[in-house]
Amino acid sequence: MEAVLSFAKKLWCVKRFIILIVTPLLLLPLLFALPLREGKCLYVVLMMAVFWCTEALPLAVTALFPVFLFPLLGVLPSNKVCPQYFLDTNFLFLSGLVMASAIEEWNLHRRIALRILLIMGVKPAWLILGIMLTTSFLSMWLSNTATTAMMLPIAHAILISLFGDLDTLKKNCKIKDKPTGESQRKMHTVPAEMQILTLEERQDVPDKFESLTPAEIRKEAEYQKNVWKGFLIAIPYSASIGGTATLTGTAPNLLLVGSLKNFFPACDLINFGSWFVFACPLMLLFLLLGWLWISFLYGGLNTRLCLKKKDFRAEAEARARAVIKADYEKLGPIQFAEGAIACLFFLFAALLFTRDPKFFPGWSKLFKAGFLSDAVTGVTIVTILFFFPSQKPSIKWWFDKRAPNTLSPPLLSWKKAQESVPWNIILLLGGGFAMAKGCEESGLSSWIGGQLQPLESVPPVVAVLLITVVVASFTELASNTATIIIFLPILAELAMRLQVNPLYLMIPGTVSCSYAFMLPVSTPPNAIAFASGHLVVKDMVRTGVVMNIIGVLVLSLAMNTWGQYIFDLSTYPDWAIVHSANATRALPDIYDHTVKPLNFTL
Repeated sequence: MEAVLSFAKKLWCVKRFIILIVTPLLLLPLLFALPLREGKCLYVVLMMAVFWCTEALPLAVTALFPVFLFPLLGVLPSNKVCPQYFLDTNFLFLSGLVMASAIEEWNLHRRIALRILLIMGVKPAWLILGIMLTTSFLSMWLSNTATTAMMLPIAHAILISLFGDLDTLKKNCKIKDKPTGESQRKMHTVPAEMQILTLEERQDVPDKFESLTPAEIRKEAEYQKNVWKGFLIAIPYSASIGGTATLTGTAPNLLLVGSLKNFFPACDLINFGSWFVFACPLMLLFLLLGWLWISFLYGGLNTRLCLKKKDFRAEAEARARAVIKADYEKLGPIQFAEGAIACLFFLFAALLFTRDPKFFPGWSKLFKAGFLSDAVTGVTIVTILFFFPSQKPSIKWWFDKRAPNTLSPPLLSWKKAQESVPWNIILLLGGGFAMAKGCEESGLSSWIGGQLQPLESVPPVVAVLLITVVVASFTELASNTATIIIFLPILAELAMRLQVNPLYLMIPGTVSCSYAFMLPVSTPPNAIAFASGHLVVKDMVRTGVVMNIIGVLVLSLAMNTWGQYIFDLSTYPDWAIVHSANATRALPDIYDHTVKPLNFTL
């Protein structure tokens, strides 16, 4: 028995190597079971999907497979594969990452976060809402992981001032029903290294709890521990939700744009402005409902939300406000560099939004049609970061002989940008675009469409619900980028089988792959929050299940209401008909595209 266990442990240690060897061998029959070119493409796609889901190789390394496998297998020539790794969509994403690096470099994100928290107030429910709004706003522009990593220490300091040490709270939850003055005093005992307020501000705090019975102490400790968990779990969830609001907020949004260019080159409906108009209300509605659920589940919703009471909780809230205010004041007055970054960031967002928002003429109309994209705007603005001075220029410098003859450093150095930008994500985007190009050129997309014929009878509204549920479930176990790379070609072909606007299926598939709330391994933000040691898997599962249900329903609502007007989803567009006709000529036995009237009634 020991020998078997020992051998099993050895196998587990080399599981990734086994996956790398066994997967290509198991998939070999595909090369003979399907038409030659489609089978080769499917072989590569499924191999990459397995490697992405199991992480047998780093995600970015797997994303490079099309560079050598597509040309070697005769799926796509190298000169068509390699350009996919730096499309204009990649440059838009890169410009967003560089802007985020500059914001982090000068601590502007921290100033914004603390200011919002001061405005929202310090009652637990309002503070959870403030944390969620702050995190979601920052994750619209910064990476979800970086936002979560920044917000957790801020939340931790606030919680320490509100409730004291969490380990002491856990002990107080187990207090037996007998008077122990020592236990009562432990409720707000804070380790020396975590103390933020002065001794004078804290010296009268323990006296407030001397009148509490052990049962009351236990009840209060349970309440405080639950609120603590609510804070920790709200941060990664709101980071994932906030990233869906902008095209640059998360990689799947950009993969949608790139895939549309591969599958439907004539489709130009989605850009930064049109996406923001659709996704921002969706994000805010989901955030509000998510806040109500988290506050209800973890005890933040009570009469204290609107009423003022003078008790030990009120004093704890006053101390928490003092902590936030002290942290904000430590940042000092706004520096010239912070102001410059804020102005450039506003210009970055405003120009992207107004370039071609679709519902009014954008400034791109001033230039030659088809020459400008969001990438042009993004790269133009971030280029300024590398030469704009970080200190206020002065005319006196030219005439002051004692002034140092050195230039003010720029707002952002290339070294800092190089260190901050996650180049692996850019390669992952490129791998997704290369895979989509291979599926389209090889005819695999059309072959997949032929296999989806039984789904033609599914009503479009039901299809959206099913897609959202399936993708949201799949992304719990795989990265959201890998998930959407796998599903987008399927959704594009399914839309043509159903004779609905492809965006009607591809948009909910894209957004829902960011709705991974149930497991610590689902997203890096979830993993960071779970690593704090104060959450258990059960907390994430019971909270995440309802969050997923809310997300599915809200997304379906958005697609069937304002989404229809923004993207004209109630019609089967010309750019999809052209693609369908091309596919029909290539595979006459598979397709019979007849445009049908659509019925989107709920």
